[in-house]
Amino acid sequence: MRIGVDAMGGDFAPLESVKGAAASLKLHPSWTIVLYGLESEILSICGSEQIDPKGFEIVHCSEVIGMGDHPVKSITGKTDSSLAVGFRHLAEGKIDAFLSAGNTGAMLVGALMSVKAIEGVSRPCLTSLLPREHKNPGLLLDVGANSDVKPEHLQQFALLGSLYYAALYKDNYPKVGLLNLGEEAEKGSILTKAAHALLAQTDGINFVGNAEGRDIFGEEVDVVVCDGFTGNIIIKVCEGMYYRLAKRGVQDDYLDKFNFKHYGGSTIIGVNAPVVVGHGITKADTFVKMIEVAAEQVESGLIEQIKKSFLTFGAQQKAQ
Repeated sequence: MRIGVDAMGGDFAPLESVKGAAASLKLHPSWTIVLYGLESEILSICGSEQIDPKGFEIVHCSEVIGMGDHPVKSITGKTDSSLAVGFRHLAEGKIDAFLSAGNTGAMLVGALMSVKAIEGVSRPCLTSLLPREHKNPGLLLDVGANSDVKPEHLQQFALLGSLYYAALYKDNYPKVGLLNLGEEAEKGSILTKAAHALLAQTDGINFVGNAEGRDIFGEEVDVVVCDGFTGNIIIKVCEGMYYRLAKRGVQDDYLDKFNFKHYGGSTIIGVNAPVVVGHGITKADTFVKMIEVAAEQVESGLIEQIKKSFLTFGAQQKAQ
């Protein structure tokens, strides 16, 4: 298995990305990790951190896409950047997965332009895990790729989320809920009412109805579906609350589950290869988790499962 890592992505790159890649290889020596970035900087860090650079494959890239760069212009303009080259290699099959803690917008654009959306998926989306006290984490999607959506997009998110959750936790019938302001089907916005009607008649998912905000960390629902605007606010509220409580010295096992370092990054789900996006402040231990998240998707055959499911889904849509 060959995992590509954007060594230049993130606020602490390339130091933390290289350290994380080295730590990952110690845990998984059979994997091949390909580092994309400025070779001189990568080698300098290997020297200062006593890391054997022969453990990696290093692909020199002369350009770097910054956090503030325009997503489309940077991917199309900086063709020798670590992101652009990494995605090119992913599309060519030279690596099995690609990850970065860099510019999220550029990652989304790069994924769509290179490996492209799976046939039948109109809107690939971003996922986030939701800490739960007594069960595996839940899954929230979308969390930022699609601010404005239609009911049929939420229907697709539900199918994508159900397939991803099943691959993660070997649960083939996860409970899917639509985020709303009330449990009753007739409540909510024009969007959620129409989406509820679609989800209720969608084959292949275990739709349990609307989920209110207080339900998303409970056991009533495993996959929570919403638009990217709402989902992004939810995860940032959780992140902000966690850091403020931690700063005040609050210590609690469940609270610690809200620390993003335990989960790695967000998966761009619905494209033709595993792509993982990390938080800008990602450190080495979280890069290890990101690499493991990418590897899990390769090993589980998730992409092929999604392709098969959307072929069936598309046939059902045409028949209706």
